[in-house]
Amino acid sequence: MLSFGKLVTNEWLKMYKKRSFFIPYAAIAVVIGLVAYMMKSFSLSDGMPSGLEFTAGMFSKNGMGQLLTFLAIIGTAGSVAKEHSLGTIKLLLIRAQSRGKILAAKYVSVLAYILSLSLFALAVSLLAGGLLFGFQAREAGWEDVTLTVLAQLAYSLIYVTVTFMIGVFTRSTGATIGVGMILVLLESLVVGLLSRYDIIKYVLFTNVDLSVYLEGGIPPVQGMTPAFSLIVLAVYMILFLGASFVTFKKRDVA
Repeated sequence: MLSFGKLVTNEWLKMYKKRSFFIPYAAIAVVIGLVAYMMKSFSLSDGMPSGLEFTAGMFSKNGMGQLLTFLAIIGTAGSVAKEHSLGTIKLLLIRAQSRGKILAAKYVSVLAYILSLSLFALAVSLLAGGLLFGFQAREAGWEDVTLTVLAQLAYSLIYVTVTFMIGVFTRSTGATIGVGMILVLLESLVVGLLSRYDIIKYVLFTNVDLSVYLEGGIPPVQGMTPAFSLIVLAVYMILFLGASFVTFKKRDVA
């Protein structure tokens, strides 16, 4: 267990030492600050949200939901792919650790990165919203904020896991980022095209946005429930990770 912890720490340090590491955090702070300032400047006093409503709105899919996912994809796409392009994968695999443990450490570091982005966005949103709008709970309370953040985390986690698998398959950072972003952008289109078929309930894109179930929202397909979507997403996660680990263990490194 101690050796696995060292592997995770090593992977995190690789990400941290990149010159671009803090750019996503800066982008998040700037976007949230600008949105808060514009809402404060151009909204009527009786139509302003509370700080909690502002935070929940920022974490919605129509707020910063997709931006956080894009930043997570960009930041983690090279976790495996860049090791191949730089040739460092050979040095990594000659260690005493198994390939499975090495890939698991990379995935855990990716999860830590997603969590750090979300927590930073949450802190900045609460700070900006509280300072400009106050923390009085009106239409949204702390429970609404928590559920919205968790739904956003799940949304980002699914797409980053898909991107992680693509990185293992393609060994190309550019291709991994491109495919990962395209999948996010095609989400609504695919759901719309397949909406007439029963199989739509089992498609990843239909289930990935759990925020539709919040505040009594209407599910994408009649009869779908939060439990159903969570089970479908869990099955996809197992398939994505299973394919990643099998490929990484069996592929030869030239």
